[in-house]
Parts: sequence; structure tokens; C-alpha cells
Amino acid sequence: MPASSPVPAPSSSSCMGESETKRQQILTGASAVFAEHGYEGASMSAIARQAAVSKGTLYNYFANKADLFAAFVEQRCREKLPVALAPVREDSPPRETLTAVARAMVRLITQPESLMLYRIIVSEAPRFPQLGAIFWENGPRVGIATLANWIREQEARGTLTTEDPVFAAEQFFALCQTRIAHLRRFNLNPENSEADEEKVIHAAVKVFMAAYGTPSAP
Repeated sequence: MPASSPVPAPSSSSCMGESETKRQQILTGASAVFAEHGYEGASMSAIARQAAVSKGTLYNYFANKADLFAAFVEQRCREKLPVALAPVREDSPPRETLTAVARAMVRLITQPESLMLYRIIVSEAPRFPQLGAIFWENGPRVGIATLANWIREQEARGTLTTEDPVFAAEQFFALCQTRIAHLRRFNLNPENSEADEEKVIHAAVKVFMAAYGTPSAP
């Protein structure tokens, strides 16, 4: 009787792929539960059910709810921020670059998922201050640092002048949140037209360049 052939062991790359797929499945389920119940109201049991995994599998990937929420925030920031900040890597005139960044940021911060994250952070931060820290480190801080570095480059070229590039970057992002973002966060104006967005975008650039642009800035 011929000897049976040994069953090949799964390759490490295959295992890693399955592991990442399962991790993403959990994060997708967590997103739905966080959106419906907030942070405190979301239970690991509910997340496991939504993700269609056992609680044992869930805890194999995430030690607790805080770790899971941190991974969820980090993933969303890694996916969204590079796209929104991509214009600063282009060699374009300052006004053109800022307009592109402002347009991307206005649309990013008014997406339903972004609004959901903001509301969770604000409502839960007094009881769970680590949530605010997680969001700040992976979202606003990265965006501010990236824009501040671009501002320094522009100062070296003589197109901008500021006393504090980080503060100037913070101001620009604050200008991008005028009217539309605030109203959407409080669910006071769930719809906004392209004309409304363009008004905020161009006003943000106009105010910023009036404050920090040099006479030679294109």
C-alpha cells in the first residue's frame, strides 16, 4: 500500500494573510458597533457578534476595548490622512497647495465616519482621556506636523513668513472647520452644497495668505 504524501504546512505568508483578513473583519465590525453605541456603550461581545467571530478570537487580536478602538482610529488615520495631505508633496504655488489641502480636509472631516469619531471622542474623553490622546496622536498631530514642515519649506523659499509654523498650521486647519464642519458635527446642517464648501475653502486660503503670505508669493 503506497505511503500517503505528507500534507504541506500552510506557508507563513498565507497565515499572515488570513490573520490580517480576520483583523480587518474585526475592525469593520467594531466600526459599526462604535457608530451605533459610542465607546462606552460598545461591548466586546457585541463587536464579536457584529464581526462574526468568537470572543476568544477577538481577544487573540485585541487585549481590550481600548486597544481595539486605538487600532480602529490608527487605521482610519493611516488610510485618510495621506490622501488629504498629498498636495503638500507637490511642487505647486502656495495658494494652489493650500486650496487643495483645504478642499481635501473639508471633505474628510465632514464624512460620516469622521463625524462619528469626533462625536465619540468629545463625549467620552472626560471619562476615557486616553481616547482623546489616541485620536490626537494619530490624526490632528500628524496633520499639523506635516503642514508645519511644508510651511517651513515655504519660508525658506520666501513665499511665507510666520513666527511659529506649528501655530500657523493649527490656524489653517481651524479655518477649514468654519461653519460646515461645526454644523455637521451637531447635526444642524446634514447637507451642504459644493458652493458652501468652496466658500469655506477659498476663504481659509485667503485669510491664511493675508496673514502669512509674502508680496512675492504666487
